[in-house]
Amino acid sequence: MTLLTFRFAPSPNGDLHLGHAYSALLNRQLANDVGARLLLRIEDIDTTRCTPEFEAGIYRDLEWLGVRWEEAVRRQSEHFAEYQVALDRLIAEELVYPAFMSRGDIRAFISERERRGRDWPRDPDGAPLYPAIDKALSRAERKARIAQGVPFAWRLDIAAALSRLDRDLVWTEFEDTGLSATRHVQARPQDWGDIVLARRDIPTSYHLSVVLDDALQGITHVVRGMDLFHATAVQRLLQQLLGLPQPAYFHHGLILGLDGRKLSKSLKDTGLAALRAAGATPKDIRRMVGI
Repeated sequence: MTLLTFRFAPSPNGDLHLGHAYSALLNRQLANDVGARLLLRIEDIDTTRCTPEFEAGIYRDLEWLGVRWEEAVRRQSEHFAEYQVALDRLIAEELVYPAFMSRGDIRAFISERERRGRDWPRDPDGAPLYPAIDKALSRAERKARIAQGVPFAWRLDIAAALSRLDRDLVWTEFEDTGLSATRHVQARPQDWGDIVLARRDIPTSYHLSVVLDDALQGITHVVRGMDLFHATAVQRLLQQLLGLPQPAYFHHGLILGLDGRKLSKSLKDTGLAALRAAGATPKDIRRMVGI
């Protein structure tokens, strides 16, 4: 019998806000409803923005809210070697390639095409797709550039990856918090183009680490914000390529600011620490997020 397992996986790159509180409390509530485990994962692969101070703040905020999790906490920065093994496999299978265009190169390339009247395709988040012109470089040229220290990222060759599939790519999505009715969602990873799977100095990305972590931790239910709904397509593709189990998903609504925009750590929207300092109680937070 499979042990049902949920997870809450914040990044310690800022203070938790009301949106995080909603997701954490909802995961705890749904796990309790079905007698499941709840794990805490610290997604800290961004070693420049993630700090021990912000991580300590996550623990304080969750404990204050009354969210309890099962030990031990998985910290992604302690598992780069595991991600490297998966990346090496994708490299060996020629499913990723070194991409050398900088952000400035990409902007200039696309601007030139758009000046000529070409509408450049964009991903579901609105970012332009990678031009992928360096995918045509020879193996010798790639090795030479890497040896010269030219900065690069490992990008997924989406066309090659899709060619390996022998079935339609779908995921199971719960219809509501009752976690009973489900539907199958057709995954369209091609809408994201050749996404970054790893950096030269960090052998992983959000997409690669999250699918490996979910598999290694036995996650059966992924409950997270609707802003990650379309990204699930990329993660399903990686699960298929790496032979990983797929959890079921529920993408909940977002807590929005008064101006209707998504809450942001960088803008310090409704931070839990600030609300607590202003006298808010955990009961107030639950009321504010509708739990």
